[in-house]
Amino acid sequence: MGQLNLVEYLKQNPTIALVGATNDKSKYGNIIFHDLLNKGYTIYPVNPKATTIDGHKAYKNLEELLKEHQIDLVVFVVPPKITYDILQEALRLNLKKVWIQPGAGNEEVREFLEKHQFDYLMDACVMVMSRK
Repeated sequence: MGQLNLVEYLKQNPTIALVGATNDKSKYGNIIFHDLLNKGYTIYPVNPKATTIDGHKAYKNLEELLKEHQIDLVVFVVPPKITYDILQEALRLNLKKVWIQPGAGNEEVREFLEKHQFDYLMDACVMVMSRK
């Protein structure tokens, strides 16, 4: 799919899973969650340590989320080691459109994405790219 197409894909209003959503208002996992909500996206927070994110039901992992909702795009805002681990779950669940926020990826993550033919965008901010 390539870089430009995931930016275009955002215009189709995909349903988003945000891995790393948090209640900590100083962290990007919270800032991005509210930014995308305010732009009208359907977004589901994924955080194994939270039951809700600012009043929205949070999911422990992608598998739990998929039992209740269809997901079109997974956005990662976690450290690269966690991104790598959760990408393996995403692959198993056939969630192959992923957006890796700046700081959430590294070469190991990029190699995994390439090897398994994900449609991905890495090191671009979803808040900037989703401006309408």
